[in-house]
Amino acid sequence: MSDSAARDRDAVETESAFSHPAVAPDASAAYGDHPDQVIDFYAPRDGRAGAPVVVVLHGGAWRGPYDRRHVTPFADFLARRGFAVANVEYRRGSELPQQRGSGPVAGRWPETFDDVAAAMDALPGLLAAALPDADARRIVVTGHSAGGQLALWAAARHVLPQGSPWRLAAAPPLRGVVALAPIADFATAVELDVCSGAVGQLLGREADFAARSPYADPAALLPTGIATAVVQGRTDLTVPHAVAEAFVDAAAKAGETVGLTLLEEVGHFPLIDPAADACAVVAEEIAQLAW
Repeated sequence: MSDSAARDRDAVETESAFSHPAVAPDASAAYGDHPDQVIDFYAPRDGRAGAPVVVVLHGGAWRGPYDRRHVTPFADFLARRGFAVANVEYRRGSELPQQRGSGPVAGRWPETFDDVAAAMDALPGLLAAALPDADARRIVVTGHSAGGQLALWAAARHVLPQGSPWRLAAAPPLRGVVALAPIADFATAVELDVCSGAVGQLLGREADFAARSPYADPAALLPTGIATAVVQGRTDLTVPHAVAEAFVDAAAKAGETVGLTLLEEVGHFPLIDPAADACAVVAEEIAQLAW
């Protein structure tokens, strides 16, 4: 496929993914005082009791303009598949004094990670109040793009370096992780300039980047001992499949097997587009871990 044709298809896929109206949650709950520290809950549409829980971490290069609303149709899609869904918001980039630039800055350090850790820690209690019939013993975390990085990170907190405020004493009680086109290997992402330098903006300038990478790069936080699957479009122009493959290779070198599903003629956004066949593949990957 020519570059022009690939860009045209990417545009069509993106338009389709963003064409769905936002879906309001059944309940929302705060896990902190900041307006972005909130989780939206979606009950399984068939009303079943004991449904497994899918935690959704949205993408958008950790940048402020992209919030959880764009994945609400995906959350509803999963709810229609019989899952209970927790759609997590978190603090993202803004024009901070030490990170001024011409465009939206990717992420906040350490607030982005503070929030994901706090949301995951608060989830059992919030879930019991919002969706008491859900099965909190069966939780799968999924995330798309930058949210895929956060999903992998949330499952790896027990292997964070000693002294990290986010480190857990034991592995989190998850059935698994399904990362969708994740920014999962920072070295490869930087080499390919994924999302116009987003990783560098997330971690900061050179000295900060080196110091912070061991606390944030999923490829450095292996093995986790938690079942992990990656779903990736082979024609993804936003996060090329080389990033996912580098993460899978890093896992193998660490003695861990990570499942990789490469979808032919699929780009970045069909993975969260309820109208796309790729989204059904994602739901099946989640179901295999959840059930």
